[in-house]
Amino acid sequence: MHPLDRKLFRDLGSMKGQMIAVALVMSCGLAVMIMARSLIHSLDTTRQAYYSKHRFAEVFCNLKRAPNSLRERLARIDGVAALETRVTGSAVLEIPGMNEPADGTILSLPDDRPQQLNLLYLRSGRLPETGGKNEVAVGEAFAKAHGFQPGDTIDATIRGSRERLTITGIVLSPEYVFESRPGDTMPDNRRFGVFWMNEHDLSIALDLDGAFNNVAVDLAPGASERGVMAELDRLLEPYGGLIAYGRDDHPSALRLDDELRILRGFAVAFPAIFLGIAAFMTSAALSRLVRLQREQIAQLKAFGYSSAAVGWHYMKFALVIVALATVVGSGLGLLLATAVVDLYHRFFLFPSLTLHPDWWALVTALTISTLVVALGVSGSVRLAVKLAPAEAMRPEPPAEFKPTVLERMGLAHLASPSFRMALRNIERKPWQSLFTTLGLALATAIPIVPGSMRDGVAYLMDFQWSLVQRQTVTLGLVEAASPEALDEMRHLPGVMDAEPYRSVPARMLHGHIERRVGITGIPRNPRLNRQLDERGNVVELPSSGLLVSAKLAEIMNAKPGDVMRIEVQEGRRPVLEIPIGGTITDYAGVAAYMDIDELRRAMREGRTVSGANLTVDRAHWDDFLESVNEAPAIASLAITQSARESFRKSTGEMMNTIQGIYFGFAVIVAFGVVYNGARIALSERGRDLATLRVVGFTHREVAGVLIGELAMLTLFAIPLGLAIGSGLAKALVAGVSTETVRMPLVLTAKTFATAMLIVLVSSTVSFAVVSRRIKNLDLIGVLKARD
Repeated sequence: MHPLDRKLFRDLGSMKGQMIAVALVMSCGLAVMIMARSLIHSLDTTRQAYYSKHRFAEVFCNLKRAPNSLRERLARIDGVAALETRVTGSAVLEIPGMNEPADGTILSLPDDRPQQLNLLYLRSGRLPETGGKNEVAVGEAFAKAHGFQPGDTIDATIRGSRERLTITGIVLSPEYVFESRPGDTMPDNRRFGVFWMNEHDLSIALDLDGAFNNVAVDLAPGASERGVMAELDRLLEPYGGLIAYGRDDHPSALRLDDELRILRGFAVAFPAIFLGIAAFMTSAALSRLVRLQREQIAQLKAFGYSSAAVGWHYMKFALVIVALATVVGSGLGLLLATAVVDLYHRFFLFPSLTLHPDWWALVTALTISTLVVALGVSGSVRLAVKLAPAEAMRPEPPAEFKPTVLERMGLAHLASPSFRMALRNIERKPWQSLFTTLGLALATAIPIVPGSMRDGVAYLMDFQWSLVQRQTVTLGLVEAASPEALDEMRHLPGVMDAEPYRSVPARMLHGHIERRVGITGIPRNPRLNRQLDERGNVVELPSSGLLVSAKLAEIMNAKPGDVMRIEVQEGRRPVLEIPIGGTITDYAGVAAYMDIDELRRAMREGRTVSGANLTVDRAHWDDFLESVNEAPAIASLAITQSARESFRKSTGEMMNTIQGIYFGFAVIVAFGVVYNGARIALSERGRDLATLRVVGFTHREVAGVLIGELAMLTLFAIPLGLAIGSGLAKALVAGVSTETVRMPLVLTAKTFATAMLIVLVSSTVSFAVVSRRIKNLDLIGVLKARD
């Protein structure tokens, strides 16, 4: 082994505690990067393969009713490579052993031609056969939630007709990777399922024999998606066609895209913070080593080692740390990625979702960490290279001594000698003190981010399902109905309050931006489903304007007072010019509200309703559910408490797991920064501290000098860290703000207290270690040592 390499490992052994602390911090950053990048790669790779193999359509359109004879005309649209017409509808389901009714979407499978698009993956059993009476395949998530197997039966009400469906197979579909009720942004697998039935049987059940009400299209290479959608809209408008939309706006695909977008933000922000801290710690440790080894550097150069060889020798310190951190970080990152991939597989439904390590991420992580640490130690290496042998043989010039701030203010008598010495050393080395404070501030800041995530999830649940949605249930009708339907809902058993709503699909346009959005008409002063601002205050519904989600206004690049063009896609299809009267805060999807009577007048219809929000006396709950089951006009029932519980078990569980991972990393970083700073301070001040012991200072007083210095820096760093952490949390909230899901920024006293406690506990432990080392100082050996 080369002599310099033997020296390298000997020096590493003497400062192994610091090197391990630096490597652990760097490992956390690399683990976060590798975990996030591997998760992104796994989801993206699986998604692309699944979409391609099972021919997930690229354009979709719903309509009222069109004859099957129109299929050939649609297939001849320029740019269409394949086209599938389908029948789709809803059903109310009766689940054995479950009081609440569930509901589902039923889609047709062609029985007179091969299926071309959205091919099903058969998990078990078989697909419904042509001529099989009321046979269905069921989505795997719903089947798992209830333990259904091929051969089981389920009772369903389809368009007022009660049917007994026989399950022939358990399937997955590329259309429902994220399986949720239309209009919902959270899955509820116990109360919502997707079914597939032969086209002939389903069209008869839905009174669509010889017709279709849904179109899926695959585009030819190079085809214009916008052009195909425009032609679909033109041809289907006479048949009640709604707005055609692309895969990017498909609810399932959009939810997955948003999740990948969020993960990409995590994969950049957190590793950058961790690696920045590691670079600072490495620079501090190596700078200290160069200062202590001035005489050794002189001897090496005197013996003929070139400046480049000496510089490369000290650069190897950083490279050893990088190598150790890469091994530990890669293993930890892949281990965490495996666990998180399994968690995501319960959230996104693929035939299989296994870890596909992003090997480029490993290479990137190694490259970035090497560059970052090399940059951090470049100053120390440059110092070692520039030291001339004669200069290095002389001791380092002593630092300038001058009165401290307290002494200049005439307040020195108020502080102990130990405190004044600690303060003097901070003033002597302002840059070192500044960077130590910055490292401690970042260690304080990191726990605030996972803490704000935890508090944000809790606040979101209370805001959405306690402040906004105060109803017990929301009923949806098969079709918009007369006021008598509202009276019938009011007279269901146990109903104490009922608020109607009228919902219509529409295209919203502002300038060149457009969005498909539902316009919901509600009473002027709703008591149940309320509209609130970010502070939880009720936002009054304007008499002749829209209330829109703040996120929708941002997407449309609009503000209150701007006029929106609303192209309603139902009834007489009126085109409306309506100003935005205000914005509301919501955390899932986007919405637009207006006065229900104004919407009815615009639609030129009577007092129609699409459904109602109800509060129900729990004493009559079973009777209420039984009546809903027997009401053929009711298409869906959403239970507020069930939605909250579903969110807690799905998104809440996922966020809490990720929060726990980042919280653990935050603890490691906090301890690493404080411990590294304490060890560096001890190594630099060893002779001074030993001198104090020799001249009569007690162990407590000597420890007070060093610990007092670190304690002051920690106290300076905490307020700065709280401010930095708040900024990071705010940036995170902005980064995860998507069209499908958003997080509130919640910074509580508990989060700040936890962050401070982590740093203070880490500091206390580090101070205890340093204090023990001070007690064990070899006073004679330290005073005789020349370095």
